[in-house]
Amino acid sequence: QVQLVESGGGLVQAGGSLRLSCAASGRSWSMYNMGWFRQAPGKERELVASIMRTGDSTYYADSVKGRFTISRDNAKNAVYLQMNSLKPEDTAVYYCAANIRATKADYWGQGTQVTVSS
Repeated sequence: QVQLVESGGGLVQAGGSLRLSCAASGRSWSMYNMGWFRQAPGKERELVASIMRTGDSTYYADSVKGRFTISRDNAKNAVYLQMNSLKPEDTAVYYCAANIRATKADYWGQGTQVTVSS
């Protein structure tokens, strides 16, 4: 089992920045690819960014390319999402996930709310 706990969400003005953290625990969590999904009210959950277990390959949704950066520190059992130039449309609950396949994942955190005001 893998346990994931997100932190770092909050309220920020458009153009601002936030850094989300995901604390991971459990056997072999570092063997999995990791990522961040988000879900806004009335919308489907979408994959925002993902990173392979060694950190040498990343994926970003077109809507966040150039603004968000995903990283991981296996020694610190953590995955991060640095979000810059935030827009109101980035408002959503953000979820950390492990062992991602397309739009699905085997392990999920409880989510953290990000609200961007205009």
